[in-house]
Amino acid sequence: MTPEVLYLGGLIGGGLLILIPAIHIQATGKEGCCANRCGMFLSILFAAIGVAGGVYGFAVSFLGMVHGPACQYNNGTALEWGSPFKTDLKNVSTYLFNKDLWSTCKVPEGVVEFNIILFSMMLASSGLAFILCTVQMLNGLFGCLCGTCRSKGENY
Repeated sequence: MTPEVLYLGGLIGGGLLILIPAIHIQATGKEGCCANRCGMFLSILFAAIGVAGGVYGFAVSFLGMVHGPACQYNNGTALEWGSPFKTDLKNVSTYLFNKDLWSTCKVPEGVVEFNIILFSMMLASSGLAFILCTVQMLNGLFGCLCGTCRSKGENY
């Protein structure tokens, strides 16, 4: 198993740290006093938790992509379990963009493709979460400073 999977980037970063703001930001939008400035300030704090989750998920996914999968490969003398593509950042292109090297992993079959697809999807989703939570932070900042445009008692 790839060690980066054990960091739970999708569960912690993309799940828990994004679910908390998603639930609470909805609750802060309810009508309150001070033109809802308090609720908007709370949405900034909750969105910051989401930004942290997006950054964590992105970092773990990036490391998983760069280090490559753990598999059984031929080290020159015998089959060995490990990460054959785990190199410094300068040599990433040798594994990610050279499909001929993917056959280095013997067992489990197709693990390189699985690793690339898994961490690519996690990179995209955590990047999207980061962008959305950053936009929500800016929205909350403007709402906190300026208030909302709703009149008291007006429903939309």
